[in-house]
Amino acid sequence: MSDVSKVVLAYSGGLDTSVIVRWLQETYDCEVVTFTADIGQGEEVEPARAKAEALGIKEIYIDDLREEFVRDFVFPMFRSNAIYEGEYLLGTSIARPLIAKRLIDIANETGADAISHGATGKGNDQVRFELGAYALKPGIRVIAPWREWDLNSRDSLMAYCAERDIPVDFANKKTKSPYSMDANLLHISYEGGILEDPWEEAEEDMWRWSVSPEAAPDSPTYIELSFRGGDIVAIDGEELSPATVLTRLNAIGGANGIGRLDIVENRYVGMKSRGCYETPGGTIMLTAHRAVESLTLDREVAHLKDELMPRYAQLVYNGYWWSPERRMLQTAIDESQQYVNGVVRLKLYKGNVACVGRRSDDTLFDENIATFDDDAGAYNQQDAEGFIKLNALRMRIAAGKGRSLL
Repeated sequence: MSDVSKVVLAYSGGLDTSVIVRWLQETYDCEVVTFTADIGQGEEVEPARAKAEALGIKEIYIDDLREEFVRDFVFPMFRSNAIYEGEYLLGTSIARPLIAKRLIDIANETGADAISHGATGKGNDQVRFELGAYALKPGIRVIAPWREWDLNSRDSLMAYCAERDIPVDFANKKTKSPYSMDANLLHISYEGGILEDPWEEAEEDMWRWSVSPEAAPDSPTYIELSFRGGDIVAIDGEELSPATVLTRLNAIGGANGIGRLDIVENRYVGMKSRGCYETPGGTIMLTAHRAVESLTLDREVAHLKDELMPRYAQLVYNGYWWSPERRMLQTAIDESQQYVNGVVRLKLYKGNVACVGRRSDDTLFDENIATFDDDAGAYNQQDAEGFIKLNALRMRIAAGKGRSLL
């Protein structure tokens, strides 16, 4: 008799998780609860209900989490200007803590004693799901089939379906693409196929959300983004919800060839991995946020944020969203955002995003001091002499003691 009576499975309705449903039922002789999240992946999630019902599932959760995803996860991350290894905007990483949270919520609601996911033993997602689950419910049991079973290829999964009369037409919805893809409102990622050779260029028809920069319009697109407390609250003066902001920016950015990325990254589990990403809205958001911060943040606060950012990004990438250190950093970051208010005007053109204007009632930019014209005594240039000498004092002393630099 299994020691697991009920499992909550993160269920997409695809081949892998459809096999996992039956495998859990057979291996653990347990009841399975399915959870399907709509986080803006661009596919209908409701069909997952019929697929789950066909597999004998009685408790089925299908949740629209788009607003929560952007409001409580994407926006807080973008307040930090987080970028992993100088390029990656963390689109997959930031969705995992929300899914982990909801898995635990449902486990509590249904009295389940375990959760399960379809992440493989080679990737980062297993770490992200499970770190989040253990942080939120320390005693939860986690079942990761890819670390237990011997179904290690698509052919073996298909054979499993054939043996158990699992309809391939509903289990195998990704057969049209040679890539492993993950999508949400922030991005879509591509791995596998020819991308496993870092020398091969991604095929143009792989990209789903954006036109190529070459095919983008020959005239630029201008937009104005309004910020309040470090978050975008309006586009061209129209107030919008967080999820609607990102949805609209994805459309605008994709139409202008913005947000494509091809990188080799260092996974937390130790290997290097090549992936391609489309993050049109996020690319626009990052440029705009840094622009409004340039007006409103104190110099030392801005520089300290830049020093903390790689650590914050690494925590998100590695799955430590629910850790005390990430929450501590978030508190500091959010404190810095109280004056990050204003409007940024952007020029979008053939894959590029340029800030061409910014204004704020909370600006620290003083035209009277910064001007190259007569400042009417606002800045005493003679003060600079003592400032420079004091800052050079330690170097002057060392040089006077014979510590030559040449």
